[in-house]
Amino acid sequence: MSSSMQLFRDQKYHELKGQCIQQRRLFEDPEFPASDESLFYQSAPSRKVEWKRPKDLCEDPHLFVNGISSHDLHQGTLGNCWFVAACSCLALRETLWQQVIPDFNEQEWDPKNPEKYAGIFRFRFWCFGEWTEVVVDDLLPTVDGKLIYCHSNVKNEFWSALLEKAYAKLAGSYEALDGGSAADAIVDFTGAVAESIDLVQGKYGEIISEQMKLFEDLLKVHKRGGLISCYIAASSSSNDDAETEMGLVIGHAYAVTAIRKLRLGERLIFSFKAEKLFMIRLRNPWGKREWNGPWSDNSEEWKKVSNSERKSLGLTLENDGEFWMTFEDWCKNFTDVDICRIVNTSYFSIHKTWEKKMMHGAWAKNSEPLLNRSGGCFDNRETFLQNPQYVFDVKKTEDKVLVSLQQEDRRKYKKEGKGGSIPIGFEIFKVEDNRSYRLHKLTVQERVATSPYINTRTVFLKRILKQGRYILIPTTYHPGIITKFILRLFTDVPSKLRELKADKPKMTCWSLLCGYPRRVTQIKIHSAEGLQKQDRSGGADPYVLIKCENQNIRSSVQHDTTSAIFDTQAIFYRKNIDSPIIVQVWNSNVLCDQFLGQAVLAASPSDPREEQTLQLRRRGSREAAEVPGQITVKVFSSDDLVEL
Repeated sequence: MSSSMQLFRDQKYHELKGQCIQQRRLFEDPEFPASDESLFYQSAPSRKVEWKRPKDLCEDPHLFVNGISSHDLHQGTLGNCWFVAACSCLALRETLWQQVIPDFNEQEWDPKNPEKYAGIFRFRFWCFGEWTEVVVDDLLPTVDGKLIYCHSNVKNEFWSALLEKAYAKLAGSYEALDGGSAADAIVDFTGAVAESIDLVQGKYGEIISEQMKLFEDLLKVHKRGGLISCYIAASSSSNDDAETEMGLVIGHAYAVTAIRKLRLGERLIFSFKAEKLFMIRLRNPWGKREWNGPWSDNSEEWKKVSNSERKSLGLTLENDGEFWMTFEDWCKNFTDVDICRIVNTSYFSIHKTWEKKMMHGAWAKNSEPLLNRSGGCFDNRETFLQNPQYVFDVKKTEDKVLVSLQQEDRRKYKKEGKGGSIPIGFEIFKVEDNRSYRLHKLTVQERVATSPYINTRTVFLKRILKQGRYILIPTTYHPGIITKFILRLFTDVPSKLRELKADKPKMTCWSLLCGYPRRVTQIKIHSAEGLQKQDRSGGADPYVLIKCENQNIRSSVQHDTTSAIFDTQAIFYRKNIDSPIIVQVWNSNVLCDQFLGQAVLAASPSDPREEQTLQLRRRGSREAAEVPGQITVKVFSSDDLVEL
């Protein structure tokens, strides 16, 4: 857990608890009072709500009865099955729930010392990049002496009802929790990285190869402590809580509680005509109403598997509301899955560890184009680059990169009718290897990745990127929208993620003495062809070196070829515009690299901007003797330093 702990509304748990014990009174939270404003902002409950403490609802209240389990929970009258599904997922992982419910033993009722009880509890949530402690009293909303929202199936257990109250306080009211996303709640419980997958759009029910890739991915996430939930999106013709003919509830979040790849013994291979079974176990937050297809509780499939085989395969059912399905049936029957990865950044782990960088940023409007940071998505060609820009490096030949962009939680604006998430997304461009100023025009850069644009709180992407420098541009879909975001980037080796703020080199006292750049030039070396053969097998190991004033940019080496693709980009801010740019081709050797030829470019603004092929020559002027080989380049120059 990070060392910096924020206190919500600056309430200090130990201080408040101490005061209550000293004054022999039970805590009443002035920041989230037991009144209608904490319940709703629009739709009042149909019956009068009374706020009661656990001791008024049962004899012997506890935070936990027989430990914590994903079966402790039942949904109340609020449309928050997603919150219950998230709690079900959380209850499966001890290390995670103990982070959300700190010092649970200290918070538990102590029947031997009732005077120590002060009616105050604390919970911790990961809010927008920081752990935040929320304090609540134990007054809970009831009708006819029964809890109306999230509650346990054991009458005297209260962890879920109190956790929900703290979460409602964070959101502004209980009603603000109506219709949310399980992935968002899991991120708030854990700081996980959320990814949403549309199973229909991705054709996972039809394409077996995609199905298998997804199965392996989910299996890995589950094994490494991640949390997964799924649902069937309501269509215009169906409404929420309707049931499919297979017994699944539409618009309703289910927690995934197990994933298994089973190798069957000889007897079962004969019965199922398959060597392996790919299975997934789900739980319905209502604790009842289950799948009635293959592998449902009383299906034919179970009759073929003896009790001992069930045990050895791990195909056990803990209790009601839980059921198994084949992975193929799951892909065909559910429409959406939310995956929350607990990304491992610990150096002391047996699993792959990631290097993490997190940046807080904002989209902000300004009428001055160079200062505007709210330019909208890539379709807004005129303004797209007027967004925050982040640069990072991929140091390995290639590296798997995970990117998570999360906008601020908008539930607190529901009262004003603005609670919905804004459509957001991001673009990634491969840029010049030495770029350190903002990008003003897309010319030689390569667009390598586009995230989905969706109105969810978090947008996620994983990609394998080649070595080089990249710019990541987070955007709102429409220009001119103002809100905050956090950007998280996970790579195998440190990426040096940072925001690009300057538009051009800074003018300093040194600039007066040493000169200030007068011209900017971008160059991309696409390829070299027809190079001189350097070894017996008739190949070469070429690389290019781009020289400008006192800067050198070197490409990676291409092996065993006399026709190499480099796609190396560089940008130069030039003080001496008469000094040319020299592109040299070298052959890489163990002892001493050999010079293969060069091209000299004036790179002035009037030069053609199309791709051109240049003959290689010996060292010297542009008129030096020709040598075998050509290079294909693109060059852009401008005397306006913020054009490129």
